[in-house]
Parts: sequence; C-alpha cells; structure tokens
Amino acid sequence: MNKPDLILYNGKITTLDPTQPEVQAAAICDGKFVALGNDVDIVKFAEHSQHVINLNGRRVIPGLNDSHTHLIRGGLNYNMELRWEGVPSLTDALRMLKEQAERTPAPQWVRVVGGWSEFQFAERRMPTLDEINIAAPETPVFILHLYGKALLNKAALSVLGFNRTTPNPPGGEIVRDKNGDATGLLVAKPSALILYSTLGKAPKLPLEDQINSTRHFMRELNRLGITSVIDAGGGGQSYPEDYQVIDYLHKANEMTVRVAYNLFAQKAGEELEDFQRWTKALDKNFGDELLKHNGAGENLTWSAADFENFLEPRPDLALAMEQELEPVVELLAEKEWPFRIHATYDESIDRFLDVFERVNGKTPFKTRFIVDHAETVSVKNIERVGALGGGFAIQHRMAFQGEYFVARFGAKAAEATPPVAKMLELGVPVGAGTDATRVASFNPWVCLYWLCEGKTLGGLTLTPDRNRIDRHTALELWTKGSAWFSGEADRKGTIKEGFLADLVVLSSDYFTTPGQDIQHIESLLTVMGGKVVYADKEFAHLDPGLPPASPSWSPTNKFGGHWRNTAANSMSSDMWSCSCTTGCSMHGHKHQRAWLTNLPIDEKDKNSFWGALGCSCFSF
Repeated sequence: MNKPDLILYNGKITTLDPTQPEVQAAAICDGKFVALGNDVDIVKFAEHSQHVINLNGRRVIPGLNDSHTHLIRGGLNYNMELRWEGVPSLTDALRMLKEQAERTPAPQWVRVVGGWSEFQFAERRMPTLDEINIAAPETPVFILHLYGKALLNKAALSVLGFNRTTPNPPGGEIVRDKNGDATGLLVAKPSALILYSTLGKAPKLPLEDQINSTRHFMRELNRLGITSVIDAGGGGQSYPEDYQVIDYLHKANEMTVRVAYNLFAQKAGEELEDFQRWTKALDKNFGDELLKHNGAGENLTWSAADFENFLEPRPDLALAMEQELEPVVELLAEKEWPFRIHATYDESIDRFLDVFERVNGKTPFKTRFIVDHAETVSVKNIERVGALGGGFAIQHRMAFQGEYFVARFGAKAAEATPPVAKMLELGVPVGAGTDATRVASFNPWVCLYWLCEGKTLGGLTLTPDRNRIDRHTALELWTKGSAWFSGEADRKGTIKEGFLADLVVLSSDYFTTPGQDIQHIESLLTVMGGKVVYADKEFAHLDPGLPPASPSWSPTNKFGGHWRNTAANSMSSDMWSCSCTTGCSMHGHKHQRAWLTNLPIDEKDKNSFWGALGCSCFSF
C-alpha cells in the first residue's frame, strides 16, 4: 500500500458494504479508500501517513448524495436568500425578516425562497401580509410558499409596478382587494410560472459574488454531510450561461461537492432544437468525478410538466404532449444519453411510459432513465419503469406539503406517497434527494426523518409502519442508491477499498438517536476525495474555512443556512414565541414543548407533558 494521505481510527464506520458492514478505521490515499479494518490493522500505517484523526467513537457514514436537487441555480442565489428552514416559530421568522430588511441596501430585495412550511412553526400558521409590511415597510420582500403562492410586501408591489391594470398571467392569479388593487398575494393556479417569473425580476448578484455564494452553499451542504449531488437543471437555468460559476470553481479546484448535471429545456416549442444542439456539443460521458454531464432533463418538453401544487386539483397534461415528447426521447435514445423526467402523478407517468415503450421498441434504451418525484405512481407503472431499465428519484416534498395532500386526496392516499417500499420490493433502482431549493429544504436529515418516521415537518403521520423503510435502507438510498443515477454505483456511495473517499462523521449516532431527532443531525467532519471540506466541534481545527459571504449584507453572514438547534437559538425561539419575561419552574421558556406534546407515556421525560400538569403553561 502506498503511503496513506489520511488515517481515521476509533470510529463506528458504517460502510454499506455487506461483506464488511462496520469497521473501526480507514486509510485513504489519492482520494480513495485503500484499507479498512480494526484500529490495530490500520493504525500501524499511521507513522507513514500525513494526517491521523481520532474519531472519538463517533458514527461515520458514506458521504450523502442528493439524487435530485438544484445546486447550480441555488448557488447563484444562496447569499441573497434568508432561510426559514427549520425555524421553530413564526415570531422568529418575522424577527429575522425585520432584521434582514434593515440591513439590505436598495435596490436589493429580501427573499425567502422555499424550504419551510407553516406547520413547522409553533403558531402553525402563515405570516399575514400586514405582518410582512410591518417587518419590512421599505425594503422589497418576496416570500415563496411551496409551489402554491408568494407573499410580497407593498415595497415589492411598487417596484414591480403591479396595479389595477396588471393582467393575470396564464395559470396564475394576482389577488386583489375590493378596490382592484394587488394585495401582495400571488397564487399558482396551478402553474408556478407567476411565482418564478416574479422572483426572476429581482436583482442578481455580480459574478464574483455568485462564485462566493456557490462556495457558501456547498459548505452548507457539507455541514449537513452532502458530498455529491445530481443537479436536475431548472427553470431559468440556461446552458452554458448559468454554468459559468460551477465551471470556474471546477477549474479553480474549489469544488467541495461532486456535481453531475442534467440539461433542462428552457423554451416551449424549442426543446428538440435544444437537445439536438447539446447532443452535438457534449459527449454523453463529458466531465470527471467532480463535475460531469449526466444527460437530459428534468424538463424534456414543457407540455410534459405536471405541477406538484397540492393546493390545486391535479392538472391534465396537454393533448399534444406525446407528439412533442416522442421525438425528444427518440433523439436521446439514439445518442445514448441518460434522461430524467419530472412526474408527480401516476396519470402523467402512464402517458410518459407509453411514449418510452414506443421509442424503446424502435431504438432500445442502452442507458438509464429517471422518473422524478412519482408521489402517486401505481404498482403497474413501477413495474413498467423497471422493465425499461429505469429508476425513481424520490424526495421529501410530502414532509412539506403532506397536510395539503391529505386535505385534497385523503389520508389513505397519503399512506405510500411515494410508494418507496414497494419500489424497493419490486427491485427498481431508487435514489433519495430533496428537490431543493425552491420548495423543500436542502437538508438531507429532514428527508431521512420523513423516510424513517413517515411524518411531515408539522408532525402529521402520513406513512404507516408497513410502508416505511428502516434506517439502514434509507441511508442506502442517500448513498449507493443515488450513485446509480449518475452511473457511479461502482465507485461511490460505499466505504470500500478502491471507492472514492467520501465520508461523514456525525454529531449523533443515526442508528440510535430518537426518531424525532434524526432531522437535527449534522456533520462534525466531512471528507470529500480524502480531503477535509468541513469540520466542527472537536475537529474544528481541521476546517479549511471560507471567506465571509459576499456581499457584506448577505443573510448568510448573520443567520447562516438551515436553522441550527444551538442553545442561543433555542432560547431566542422560546422567549420570542411565548413573549414572557420569566419561565415556569418546570419548563423555563419551553412552554410550547408542553403545549404540543400528546398525553404522557414516559414519565421520565418530566419536561414535556407530564411535568406540565397543573403548571402555569396552560394559563397562557
């Protein structure tokens, strides 16, 4: 064995290799694992290694891989966006909005773009337009809520010029008061075009800040244990213009997340021309282990887009969909390009598969294809996808929209949405992801919580025990499962000799932590390609660091990314949400923990409901 670059020992290393499921130590050389075993076997190489890390008995897993996200677009905007992910109360969220509005210079906006649900808040409600206008009377504010609506303050309406004569765009509504004036509420009916086109009118960052922004977004993903993603393109993300930043970071050796990207058709009616041009310009295997092309999608034709807005009825696809989709799929099959397609409903998937089967009959598929989302896919269509050699990329959108899905379709329909356990039972490839950043959070641990516990952010149980998957299986979907979707299952997703040395040291043991706490796990040490890309707590001295977020007013500098359960944040949340100056003798300021807890089962947890019986919490 060559001289190792890095040795890690005294850990509980989950490899996901069935021949060697757990080891204590690992040796890494030239970005790959070269030896695994117990401490005695591996530490003997320490004197020849450049770096040796004591893992302090912590749980280690392979680096997480998001099989469907939007890192490239999200990175360009990350430093401009105020994150409400994980914020425990609306009072906290509005306080953050007020503080950021006061520090955001003209002509910039404050934007909250996805990753939250009102059901995560202690108040369990949306902010009102009045509350937003009070928090930010002068700075334009845009708040995106799922795929269904956006809230704008008066300053944003003024900048946009929305008035009584402004027409509603197709598939959207500008809500007006009795006088015909825009209130600030935009509603997707069912198309989110009105939301995204409005957001697109906000100022952009200059190139140097976009580079910094993307680095900070990658660092936040590293903090959560992500070392790889598959970028599914996105509306308004044009190739090659919007790929300059990720290309620059790749050439500058500043990538801390591996990115495989799909190309997304941008203009309705010109999709075939886009793919004809791209298949000529790009080899299907273009790129390397840090940045590589991954084929077409998730939008192949605009007529095939079914909207995942559960606040509205299921949309029917255009009658012309098949005749527009088929030549695109024929081209991709001929060029042997992998492809993926956005598909929420089984009715859409059924029609897509009719097209795929016709094309496959003429030009057999020689590479993978991906059905994205698939919340309501039927067993019949799971089998059809498997027969064609495809797989499913699933995300935790139901953790954010589950309450709305149940309200429209019923609790029974939500019991296997999507039917992940059935997909696995039928032997079809499945990879997990987030679909961040415009709706769901980029936090993989929220998805793992949803997969294992079957609950929404608001605590609503969707998935019964019989349809859930265990923690080990869920982790496989986030690692070796996702690797299939970029054609890399033979070299990443598993801690195994010869595989890429991507790993995560966890803040708490994923396999033993209480189910509710899975969503709060973070990384203490993230290694990508044998190099430390993020470190905290006892490993903080190894952290490579980053320059401050730019511009200086960036919300990232003040608030960071996803809400962290630090002592300071907890105290702030408790005090803001209860608005009292003294805490009760049992709960302190954590009244809401008592308010929201069901009748006691475990009396040892005296700070939750049991200790609240008769206390002053219930006098509020």
